[in-house]
Amino acid sequence: MSDEVETLNVRGQDIAIELLRPIRSRIVKLHTSRGYRKILASIKAIGLIQPLSVFPEDGGFVILDGALRYAACKELGVKILPCLIQEDNEAYTFNRQVNQLSGSQEAKMLRKALETLGAKTIAATLGMTTIKYRLAPSLAKLLHPDVHSAFNKDVIGRVCALEFTNVCPDRQLEMLADMKRVGDYSPAFCRTLVIQTSASRRTKRQARKAWAVDDARKQQMLARLQHAEKQHAFYSQLYRQYSTDLLKMVFYVRKMLANAKVEAFLLANHAEILTRFRQVVGEMA
Repeated sequence: MSDEVETLNVRGQDIAIELLRPIRSRIVKLHTSRGYRKILASIKAIGLIQPLSVFPEDGGFVILDGALRYAACKELGVKILPCLIQEDNEAYTFNRQVNQLSGSQEAKMLRKALETLGAKTIAATLGMTTIKYRLAPSLAKLLHPDVHSAFNKDVIGRVCALEFTNVCPDRQLEMLADMKRVGDYSPAFCRTLVIQTSASRRTKRQARKAWAVDDARKQQMLARLQHAEKQHAFYSQLYRQYSTDLLKMVFYVRKMLANAKVEAFLLANHAEILTRFRQVVGEMA
């Protein structure tokens, strides 16, 4: 991570491993842990792809997330580790708050790994079928230069970038300006802007048949509707049966409470049950 990356309260930096320490000791038998062995094999094959999450403390850095990656790198003799530095030491909520590796950062790291390893080797090590879509090789051709620059600067993510490719470049520029104006770079808002775009300004990149003329989709929809109808019929019948059983029970409870001896016995030995019986009878009156 030669370039320093700043997003919200997180910045990226390469840190010497001797300056890092786990936030707490983990009781993990590393050499019998499948998760650790997988991480070790991955780092050994292609290097560390996902940075550690750390917090500066006492002249060093506490590892908030990535203790196993740290242990694997230490075992392999790695000297410098890419890290995301958190400005707030809130470890208990860190995984929910920190913005993990962005699409453009991930693509840069994978392209760096491709300088020494094949794409199939990287994909197999990471448990993927292919890494092609993560490299975003064609985005530069499909995006307006300003939009592509925003993607590289992590202003917009990969999902947004792909949404932009559904409209022509001049419309992309308008959409980017709208997102900047309202301060919303979310995929949902981006998709809304795409939907609002006229057909003449859209691309044919991902044209889909309408469901009414797509036999496969019609069959899927029909199957879902039939399944929903069966579920509705089942639960409707179940509800009717429960209602009938409840009315029968209320009849017997009312008859039981009409017996003075039974009511006295319940009052003396099971007052709570008697109270509940009276409530049921009152509700169903």
